[in-house]
Amino acid sequence: MINFKEEIAKVIGEYVPSLSMEEIQSLIEIPQDSKMGDYAFPCFKLAKELKKAPPLIAGELAENIKENGLFSKVEAVNAYLNMFLNSDEVAKDTLAEVLEKGFNYGKSQMGENKPVIVEYSSPNIAKPFHIGHIRSTVIGNSLYKIYDALGYDVIRINHLGDYGTQFGKMICAYRHWGNKEDVENEPIKTLLSYYTKFHVEVEDHPELEEEAREIFAKLEQSSPEEVQLWQWFRDESLKEFSRVYDMLGIEFDSYNGESFYSDKMPKVEQELRDKGLLKESQGAEVVDLEEEGLGVALIKKSDGSSLYITRDLSAAVYRKETYDFYKNIYVVASQQILHFQQLFKILELMGKDWASSCVHVPFGLVRLQEGAMSTRHGRVVFLEDVLKGAVEKTKEIILEKNPNAENVDEIADMVGIGAVIFNELSNNRIKDYTFSWEQVLNFDGETGPYVQYTHARLCSLLKKAGEEAATKALNPENIDFSHLSGETATELIKLIYAYPEVVQQAGEKYEPSLITRHIIDIAQTFNKFYHDEHIVVDDEGEKLAKLALVHATRICLRNGLDLLGVKAPERM
Repeated sequence: MINFKEEIAKVIGEYVPSLSMEEIQSLIEIPQDSKMGDYAFPCFKLAKELKKAPPLIAGELAENIKENGLFSKVEAVNAYLNMFLNSDEVAKDTLAEVLEKGFNYGKSQMGENKPVIVEYSSPNIAKPFHIGHIRSTVIGNSLYKIYDALGYDVIRINHLGDYGTQFGKMICAYRHWGNKEDVENEPIKTLLSYYTKFHVEVEDHPELEEEAREIFAKLEQSSPEEVQLWQWFRDESLKEFSRVYDMLGIEFDSYNGESFYSDKMPKVEQELRDKGLLKESQGAEVVDLEEEGLGVALIKKSDGSSLYITRDLSAAVYRKETYDFYKNIYVVASQQILHFQQLFKILELMGKDWASSCVHVPFGLVRLQEGAMSTRHGRVVFLEDVLKGAVEKTKEIILEKNPNAENVDEIADMVGIGAVIFNELSNNRIKDYTFSWEQVLNFDGETGPYVQYTHARLCSLLKKAGEEAATKALNPENIDFSHLSGETATELIKLIYAYPEVVQQAGEKYEPSLITRHIIDIAQTFNKFYHDEHIVVDDEGEKLAKLALVHATRICLRNGLDLLGVKAPERM
């Protein structure tokens, strides 16, 4: 596909020899208002060299390049050279590329199969998989898909929270108030009730804290009874988690959680000692990062037990040795920013030149309308309940509109779960938000169901046109692109042209919402085009051109939805 910025830079470069092609290209802008052109070139930088006022330079450049076939119009507006591309050329180049590549449109090999690790989801075992986990889960899954589309070799890691003092509390609670039958019937909800009860009881019986600490110490020392209970909690939890992952269509390459690194920590701790980084402080061992403005990182407690950062240091070293990653991406809430700053700084002080390849992708928190979620107090919304609720609501809406609809369950699954995922990826990931059933299950406006419905409408149009015409429209040689010169069609084609760059930007900025926003724009622009113009018309040439645009729009929406982890139904 033509890189129009590059081509414009070549044209301007003939008249501005003092600037390199790269410099010219970096100066070219896309105006926010399309009435100011498809591209604009500011002439301020040339004033000193050419000893002319910027508006005069813009006027001379406009006069020199206006006859170039790349442009339909060129004009100077103050110090800017505004350029309108030849819409036929843009349509021909863009649609030919989309129709040729199909569902590979937007993909590239820029990653050259370099290994990229994405760590995401990572719930704590024996605790609820709640709505708060959805952000890490779907943002991470989307980043995996984006990096995979950009040609990287992506390793998906679910770093389970399956270690730490909370398991001493869980085992303690189970021994005091639990029974096997209840746990087997409803593992997570039952274990949550025990955990909640522990934090109620400990207020009147503080000795339970010490008992829990002793149990965790035994677990760290591989005491058979404690390990057996811990393993059972882990296995039962994974069964429940897997059910939710199946609903979301999410898979992992590794479930190596914190416990996996327990035997790898001593080596890293010794390296910290050998390099003079580990210091004793009140019986504990720390790395002092005060000079770095990052406080003190506690590596080992006075009772000898480890912490998150100890395990994360071991995990980072293991991952580099095992995968030799190009990037090691952690999709973890913004609450942990200091933790990751400390982690990366310690790796750097250890002399790991790859520390700069570790990236924390933070995101805002999910709150409930009644306040912050709290596992200790049992104030949570189970993610499985949210997904099931969305599917049921979707089913009701479908049957209300069409009581005789076919494949209702399948479509309700696609649309209901898609609505939840799309809602999560609609806004900039760093923003906090309050969970609301009304918002998640709102099927109007800029939502996943709206984009999915547009995709289904595109499929319906192709079916209505007939197989022969739809197939013929897939071949650019059959298309007279002059039929796509209307304002809305031109705007739609520009959005389709921009899609691959948006995918690349989403990867660079770790921001799936760029794709969400872009496919909403495509869907809205197509629906305006659908409203403004008849598509399946009598004139063969016009019909084929418009069907080619329908094909390209459908491909773009489907590819974009896929990168978000949302399915694209062909009927709704």
